[in-house]
Amino acid sequence: MRLIRPSVALLLPLCSALSSGCKDRSSLADAGTPAGDALAPEQAARVLARVGSRTITLGDYQAAFEHMDQFDRLRYGSAERRKALLAEMIDIMLLADEAREQGYDKDPATQQEIREILRDAVLKQMREGVSPPSEIPEEEVRAYFEANRGDFRDPERRRVSAIVLESEAAASAVLEGVKKNPASWGATVRARSVDPQAKADVPPELAGDLGFVSPPGDPRGKNARIPEEVRVAIFDLPHVGDISPHVVTAEGKAYIVKFAGKTEPQDRSLQDVERTIRVKLSQEKMNAREAELLDELRKQTPVQIDEHALSQVKVEVDDGGRD
Repeated sequence: MRLIRPSVALLLPLCSALSSGCKDRSSLADAGTPAGDALAPEQAARVLARVGSRTITLGDYQAAFEHMDQFDRLRYGSAERRKALLAEMIDIMLLADEAREQGYDKDPATQQEIREILRDAVLKQMREGVSPPSEIPEEEVRAYFEANRGDFRDPERRRVSAIVLESEAAASAVLEGVKKNPASWGATVRARSVDPQAKADVPPELAGDLGFVSPPGDPRGKNARIPEEVRVAIFDLPHVGDISPHVVTAEGKAYIVKFAGKTEPQDRSLQDVERTIRVKLSQEKMNAREAELLDELRKQTPVQIDEHALSQVKVEVDDGGRD
């Protein structure tokens, strides 16, 4: 936490916790921050400052440090800087009082931010018992790898270059020209293609580039710039450099398709993907624990949704001036 002077609205979530909770030994820990383990109870309860009827204790102050990252802590090496930190904690409490007087705490956006802070505190505590990626058992990692080997087989991917035209007739005429003179490909792309990126300042061999795509049917290898019909056509060509002998029509446009390059298929080893698997398994454990907690909470607290009212909500979207 960087204790600087943001706007009152941004201070409100933390202000609420401080204003209502800094009595005796209550502290930033009330907002989800643990008190300093190095302090004895009597030390943590020592009062550093009184703000009206409330106090800021040594435990509160220590908790503020623990909530910072290591880089931020370095800023408070001097006695003057540590005084400044305490002064900012006092400012937060005073601003919280003022914000409450002005009704900021009743603002729906502020209340939602406070709920999100409390949610994050609960989830953080819940996740503390989940094994980090480095502690996932080796046999569990290997079992996942063996059960999902297909996910670690990268298929051949082909690079598509295309001249895009408005009509099949126009494309057919252009196709005849590039078949007779393949070296004219780059110049023809720039002169004739209606693709928005056709005029890009790239080497001639990259003119008309639409990117890579995997074989039809492979869900991992889709490319938003390459229609499915073009994807099928590129995998019908036998050699890099080949131009499809037929115009491909798709999405109201006509494509002259060139097989511009490829990457070979690859089987990744367990060693290659071990870290990825560990992170995935750790995340799945956290997600499962979160889902279990939410399921239990929903059982304890009935939830009812007015689907009709929800359907009446209108969201205004800025179209950027487009018609």
